[in-house]
Amino acid sequence: MQTFLDLVGAGFLSLMSFIGLNSDLMGRYGLRFLEGVWVTLQLVIISVGIGALLAWPLAIARIEGGKLLAGLSFGYSYFFRGTPLLAQTFLIYYGAGQFREALTEVGLWWFFRDAFNCAVLTFTLNTAAYQSEILRGAIQSLPVGQMEGAQALGLTRVLAYRKVIVPQAFAIGLRPLGNELILMIKSSAIASVITVYDLMGVTRLAFSRSYDMEVYLWAAALYLIMVEIVRRVWDVLERRLNRHLLVSR
Repeated sequence: MQTFLDLVGAGFLSLMSFIGLNSDLMGRYGLRFLEGVWVTLQLVIISVGIGALLAWPLAIARIEGGKLLAGLSFGYSYFFRGTPLLAQTFLIYYGAGQFREALTEVGLWWFFRDAFNCAVLTFTLNTAAYQSEILRGAIQSLPVGQMEGAQALGLTRVLAYRKVIVPQAFAIGLRPLGNELILMIKSSAIASVITVYDLMGVTRLAFSRSYDMEVYLWAAALYLIMVEIVRRVWDVLERRLNRHLLVSR
């Protein structure tokens, strides 16, 4: 990985020098910026991936769980969608320190003392709430006949969800799920306030030592590149998964 970063960094430095940016500043912090991009990608990929696993049962609980499970799922979603991500990050990172002794006794302090782990946990809980609402809406947008037809073929409700409902709901919710991924890339900058050296954390460090606003231009460009890559990949996925709809038109 380090060799790869060195190669990418050399190309990045050459490009920045070619377009007339501060080559001395880039020489000092260019590789650090690429390391920050890698940390940002780890934050987003891990949190969105685990959040997706949590989102499905949350979404189905809202629909099939009865009053108790549906109410708990709604309360979870309401809290994490209705409060700022920054406040949630502070609650978990600084709040865990208030329970250090209890967490040490149960063997969890090793996890909460790491700022990266706290950021991943916060982002996971937050994006799971948003993804669950997206998936719930996608499931409820399907015709009732989909479930009825699956049960008429002898499938249980669990198998009907697995074989019929979930694949269609995922295809319908693909675009808003892509938007949520993009929002998480941009929101991941919040991790820098709890000393995680992601892209924004490295940018703040570089600015504190150089007082050159150009570093924020680099950060903006790198975030834009990541977002554009996700947008293009999502366009390809959407065309492939929904090609039957395009053909029918």
